[in-house]
Amino acid sequence: MTWHLFLVPIATITLLGVHPFAARGGTVHHYDFIVKETEVTRLCETKPIMTVNDSFPGPVIRARRGDTVYVNMHNQGDYGLTLHWHGVRQPGNPWSDGPEHITQCAIKPSTNFTYEINFTEEEGTVWWHAHSDWTRATVHGAIVVLPAEGTTYPFPEPDGEEIIVLGSWYEGNLNQIVNDALAQGQIPPLSVSYLINGYPGDLAVACPIRQTYRWVVEYGKTYLIRLVTAVVDAEVFFAIARHNLTIVAMDGAYIKPIITPFITASPGRTMDILFTADQTPGLYYMATREHQSEDATVTGFDHSNATAILEYAGNYSSSVQPLFPGNLPVYRDFKASDIFLEQIRSLASKDHPVDVPLDITTRMFVVVSMNTMACNNDTCLRDEKVVSSLNNISWLDPPVDILKAYYWNISGIYGDFPDYPPTWYNFTADYFEESFSTTWKGTTVKVLNFNETVELIFQGTDLLLGSMNHPIHLHGQSFYVIGFGTGNFNNETDPLSFNLVDPPKLNTYSVPKNGWAAIRFRADNPGVWFFHCHLEHHQSWGMDGVFIVLNGTTEETSMRPPPPGMPSCPSWTTTIPIEFLDSNINDMTAKRLAQ
Repeated sequence: MTWHLFLVPIATITLLGVHPFAARGGTVHHYDFIVKETEVTRLCETKPIMTVNDSFPGPVIRARRGDTVYVNMHNQGDYGLTLHWHGVRQPGNPWSDGPEHITQCAIKPSTNFTYEINFTEEEGTVWWHAHSDWTRATVHGAIVVLPAEGTTYPFPEPDGEEIIVLGSWYEGNLNQIVNDALAQGQIPPLSVSYLINGYPGDLAVACPIRQTYRWVVEYGKTYLIRLVTAVVDAEVFFAIARHNLTIVAMDGAYIKPIITPFITASPGRTMDILFTADQTPGLYYMATREHQSEDATVTGFDHSNATAILEYAGNYSSSVQPLFPGNLPVYRDFKASDIFLEQIRSLASKDHPVDVPLDITTRMFVVVSMNTMACNNDTCLRDEKVVSSLNNISWLDPPVDILKAYYWNISGIYGDFPDYPPTWYNFTADYFEESFSTTWKGTTVKVLNFNETVELIFQGTDLLLGSMNHPIHLHGQSFYVIGFGTGNFNNETDPLSFNLVDPPKLNTYSVPKNGWAAIRFRADNPGVWFFHCHLEHHQSWGMDGVFIVLNGTTEETSMRPPPPGMPSCPSWTTTIPIEFLDSNINDMTAKRLAQ
């Protein structure tokens, strides 16, 4: 405790003007993000939305591998929020990772906070977004990380590039509607349209006014598409009519090139895609639609087909209507999605090697599922509500963020996350005992020693007929996806098919519907790191967890002290929620789950 207290005044001295942790050897960049409400019109509805620098999508951050970026976020909105740098490792620096309740409290209105982003391993396209409430629906943007000075792409230099951001549009005041739905135990709202670079396109049926993004290309040239999947609550397909796409990177890491007529993307996924304008000059639609993985009886989902126009430059006669991509898969085309995902492999070259952990020290089996629990809130419309969980624990937001509780040794905030579920059953059966679907709230974390090697099996279930793909995102670490499959994971036969040679290195990956996914990573980034389903309603319902990676033995392998100006938090000692009145409640919950 004395060591922590000693570091605070040293960090405070940096207010005099020197950033204490700038990357050595790289360039330092500075950005100002002004977050405020901006009036926009989409689908014949004009309303204020939260934006950064009045742009939707938000501004692009550009840097090279090895650079450091400082983003001073000024909150001129009406409520608190945070920012997260999705896919950025942030070595030893969870203080700037961003998820509310996990590494910081919200940046209050009329205040500011400067984030420090260190690009040490990432190369390609990653992104940033709000990480509080559902504000990321409109507060998001791309991050372009070029190769380090003196190096280049592992593919021919393209003639140009284009950023494509896939998004979602909701009617009304989204955060208010979501908060009301959660308080009442209801299902959060559905989007009414998907977007390409902020616009629904020509095929939107809800409004006769067309708002469509256009990209002009030159025949014969090759472009690098930097694709960001900022869709809030669903996986999507994407294609360009009559043009093939060559995927060369995902989640800020290079892969073996995949030539494909379409892609499948989950929320959070980024891709670098080579595209050659080699078709007859004319107009072609880029299009995206939902990949719906819920039960076939579920018909209430966003059926929109968002479009943008790819326009060849020059003088030519063309049809009035652009061509639509006939190879865009339909909503429930699981075969198409599986074919795409099975092709993903790391580049695994001399300059971009893989380092798959082989000697595993920690094994975890985590069940991801939909659940029910009693709804005792006076605002609930029923006695029971739907939630989600990991190993039958539905996340409870703590009264003080986990990072602060860990760093300052505040007791009673979190307990131990179990390595295995409390009950073993046929996770993908057609029928379940009613008790299997019951869960409870808890705030639990998994503590890892520095440099532990972790193998984690995520197992999906069909509880409440809720089987679907679950895109799991891990902060502070990328991981190797060594295998996936349908049905229940078989500990004897399934490991025989693990890919330990060139598995993809990702930060977001979908646990298949009624199936499993196996990942491995080395816990060599000290700090507090969130992991969660990137479907927003599942995260809001509790499909969340936290890893705490302990310090190593040196300064370089230890977590940094807090920077100056961390957002202040409410006085949790006087406003502590009822769930935390017993300081040992989470330890008790963890022990009960382990029995």
